[in-house]
Amino acid sequence: VQLQASGGGLVQAGGSLRISCAASGLTFSSFATGWFRQAPGKEREFVSAISRGGGSIYYADSVKGRFTISKDNAKNTVYLQMNSLKPEDTAVYYCAATRSILDIQREQTYDYWGQGTLVTVSS
Repeated sequence: VQLQASGGGLVQAGGSLRISCAASGLTFSSFATGWFRQAPGKEREFVSAISRGGGSIYYADSVKGRFTISKDNAKNTVYLQMNSLKPEDTAVYYCAATRSILDIQREQTYDYWGQGTLVTVSS
């Protein structure tokens, strides 16, 4: 199983970026998927998660209204559209997958992790 996160980069505050997570060895339609991030000097934190069927979606309060998670089962890819970016969104963003249908906002729930993609928001 491999999760490949991509799409990170440098963007100015107020800008937008879409990051992607492509999977091999598992099918996202059978897995809940989450995005987590880790800023320099801080612990990894939950950002967003989408259930296996896509019917349940969760966001951290800090990104609600600005970020949108989605999945394309045909491409076996999950996306995180990030709008109105702020300098405090700067972090390495990780995607993760789990067969669990419960507690998908908890890092400990996840079985598989990608390598992360760096998002830097300049002020």
